[in-house]
Amino acid sequence: MQLERGEIEEGYLTRDQLINEHLPHVKRIVYRIASHLPSSVEIDDLVNSGIIGLIEAAERYDPTRDNKFMTYAMFRIEGAVLSELRSRDFLSRSNRRKSRELEKAYLELEQKLGRKVKDKEVANELGLELDEFHEIRKMSGISFIKFEEIGYSSKEDKENLVSYLVNGDTDDALTLTRMREVEAGVARAIEQLPEKEKLVISLYYWDELTMKEIGKVLDITESRVSQIHSQAVIHLRGKLKKENLIE
Repeated sequence: MQLERGEIEEGYLTRDQLINEHLPHVKRIVYRIASHLPSSVEIDDLVNSGIIGLIEAAERYDPTRDNKFMTYAMFRIEGAVLSELRSRDFLSRSNRRKSRELEKAYLELEQKLGRKVKDKEVANELGLELDEFHEIRKMSGISFIKFEEIGYSSKEDKENLVSYLVNGDTDDALTLTRMREVEAGVARAIEQLPEKEKLVISLYYWDELTMKEIGKVLDITESRVSQIHSQAVIHLRGKLKKENLIE
């Protein structure tokens, strides 16, 4: 049977063909990450890092193990971009600490007041100006769950986890059990989100729309979408921590 272009099995594509076929996805992934960053960040530098991640994915891809190259490549591209950001101090330990403090303040205030809290209330709790508060909250949405937060710190552990996320299966019983627990916890947490936060999470992660595209769908500004997404991530992380599913 003759295969159409879109049906060509990735196992038959060369390294260069894989790279050329998936190159357009790099910029899309980069722009999704960049939507959480200050405007001063050079997008071209992140795109270059993403291309390096794509090249590494093409070189390491094993079609006998990994069913979909794009799913595998996505982790490599995002990982390369995040590594570049860490090297430039955008994801420094200090910024990550501020992000966690913000997350904690949100959860404690909402629990104390029994309602959704306003930006100014959280900013005051942390002793921040609103501009700084907004920048920190924006960065909080870059990474929903890190490998290290679910107990995967070594390179081998991360490779096993990526393989599981691509294939939906693994020979490692511990990884399988752990990830099924996390997946179930995430599903429960999403169901408990306010309707608008749930919708933004669905459009962003399942439909893979950009913040700008989601804004058009919901008829709100891109900035407002970013705010809703960051709040949703904070709420989700809080619920997962309560269930001891992430550190």
